[in-house]
Amino acid sequence: MTPPPLEQSLITFDNVSRFYGEVLGVNRVTLSIPPGITSLVGPNGSGKTTLMNLMTALVRPTRGSIRILGITPHQPEKLFALLGYSTQFDAFPKGLTGFQFIYSFLRLFGKPHLECERLASQAIERVNLAEAAHRKIAGYSKGMRQRIKLAQAIAHDPRVLVLDEPLNGLDPLVRAETIAMFRELANQGRHVIVSSHILHEVDMISDQVILLSNGYVVAEGKISGVRSEIRDQPMQVLIRCNRPSALAAKVFDEDSVVEARLHSDGGGLLIKTRDADKFYRLLNHIALNGIEIETVAPADDNVNSVYEYLIGEEPQK
Repeated sequence: MTPPPLEQSLITFDNVSRFYGEVLGVNRVTLSIPPGITSLVGPNGSGKTTLMNLMTALVRPTRGSIRILGITPHQPEKLFALLGYSTQFDAFPKGLTGFQFIYSFLRLFGKPHLECERLASQAIERVNLAEAAHRKIAGYSKGMRQRIKLAQAIAHDPRVLVLDEPLNGLDPLVRAETIAMFRELANQGRHVIVSSHILHEVDMISDQVILLSNGYVVAEGKISGVRSEIRDQPMQVLIRCNRPSALAAKVFDEDSVVEARLHSDGGGLLIKTRDADKFYRLLNHIALNGIEIETVAPADDNVNSVYEYLIGEEPQK
């Protein structure tokens, strides 16, 4: 089978800006997002929701162009046939049950009655809400409302999922099940775009991240790749050893080491170095000369530290 043209497998932004009057939403965004799980990271007001609304054509760019798998936002029927969106806000028609909510959404696509019933039931079962399907959404908990929104987003089998804070309000078990579903969808070659403030989960689930601040994309790519590009910031390394004070004395002789701090338990060091390769070579030499090194691990190969380096602040947790 001939693979589709490259543009038909990407979400692309070409110099996109969106202003709300004089207020900046996002500015000069140029992105090429491949299939997989992509996390949008940034504090409130950074532009995450605006970026998602642009992807879903709920707002139009002030300038620039967007294509979703080759389709422009000016083709809404084609766009919404391949895209599912779950917002962070609750907005349900009054009086509907979970099943009626999904069923009525599917009818908008012109699907026959029996197919809508089948797809609605299938989506609800997938988010483990079958027992509550015929209860009114007004009586759902926060976590159940999150799941019924997700069921709507996946009900028509879209190739692109745009999910704004989809893990909020979920208990740990449901959160794990939902993350597993995202991974399954991504493994099928779909796009799963999520925003989240739960940074350790972003690290765990993401194939790539997009870091935003004040309406600008400040970095994108895999966490390790983004971190390796930060040349003017020292890398942090955690070391467990039998003689941390002696190790600190030795590493401070190196110009590349800018800080060495003992762990609170006295069993190791946090080192900051401007030349990681040189430092690792030094450790090899030290390990052969009387200091037993148990573990060495990068302390900042994650979203939280990368964001702090780039922005000078941490996203909200």
